[in-house]
Amino acid sequence: MIDFIKKLAREAGEILLEGYGISQKEISHKGLIDLVTASDLKSEEFLTQEIKSRYPDDLVLAEERSYQIRDGNRIWIIDPLDGTTNFAHGFPFFAVSIALEISSIINFGVVYNPYFKEMFWAEKGKGAFLNDQPIHVSATSILRESLLATGFPYDRWEKGEFYIKEYQAFMQRSQGVRRAGSASIDLCYLAAGRFDGFFERKLKPWDTAAGSLIIDESGGSISQFSGSKWDCRDNSIIASNGLIHEQMIKVLTELKHNREGKIG
Repeated sequence: MIDFIKKLAREAGEILLEGYGISQKEISHKGLIDLVTASDLKSEEFLTQEIKSRYPDDLVLAEERSYQIRDGNRIWIIDPLDGTTNFAHGFPFFAVSIALEISSIINFGVVYNPYFKEMFWAEKGKGAFLNDQPIHVSATSILRESLLATGFPYDRWEKGEFYIKEYQAFMQRSQGVRRAGSASIDLCYLAAGRFDGFFERKLKPWDTAAGSLIIDESGGSISQFSGSKWDCRDNSIIASNGLIHEQMIKVLTELKHNREGKIG
């Protein structure tokens, strides 16, 4: 199965590269700043057709088109192009993300950046890998010595001040906070020890499903902002190397209390 998924990701990545750097005349807007390109649609059509031809009874949860989603034992969770805005502007930080959830447990996950030929992948219980090399989270144990990653939701024009407060809180307590525009890659960079922590609101299952398994298998930790158990359908995510996890939760908890105190 993992070989099949890696092959899918690699071939979908080739579809993206064919459209990369070409004027995207077919760019459309799902929202004010939420884009979809012709390459998104071509990649998703390829992935869904390949999955359905091999596993016709499986369900598919994808970003760009609505599929009938119901309770099912096997659900493919795919993002045909994570980092669409980057892709449309020629910034090479984008990926194909594919996960297979079986009985509510993510068993396989692949995230592939075709530009850099980096394929992150994991199979539950068998470790995490970058191409064919095992990866593991970092050993940084102090938040102020950490490098973090984040992203801003698509309603940032309306709620930018709210999100900037969270960004500022971590910026003032770490060595830096990077915002590169692809959550799936951010999670994989964390799994590979390139980042020490990650936080973001309002992500979707296709943004995080594959990356979350890769983090689990690399020794990392994931929770909601509150510290509660996390699921890829939840509204918030903190991911870390595990060593700074409670420190990150504490920052957000204190910020929440300060906000509530001002409102009160």
